[in-house]
Amino acid sequence: MRIRTLALSLALLSGVTATNVQAGNLDILMQQVFPHAEATYIGFKSVEREDIPATADVDRKYLVVDFRFKGSLPSTQQLQAKVHQVCMTLFRDQQLMQSLTDSGYDMVSVAFDRQSQFDCL
Repeated sequence: MRIRTLALSLALLSGVTATNVQAGNLDILMQQVFPHAEATYIGFKSVEREDIPATADVDRKYLVVDFRFKGSLPSTQQLQAKVHQVCMTLFRDQQLMQSLTDSGYDMVSVAFDRQSQFDCL
């Protein structure tokens, strides 16, 4: 089940060198979101839906940042707060956001397990 809590629309531009810059910055930034005892940053994955035309108004390329909690998943309300925490950490890094935009990303999603993703606005 895919859960959408927020939506992020970024302008479509492309930049091959920007991808390398954002990857290192993204990893460093995401490793600092939660205390190590609470959750672990697993990594990120770039997903591009080639079945959707590039000119469509539908999100075509997005980034999934992946975390795992040390124990069981928090309650729904706590989980929404965790998604907000990740998204706000991303949004505060204007250089990273510009790099993602320049790399053509339409959206960023947060995952805490293999079944659900939460989208950032």
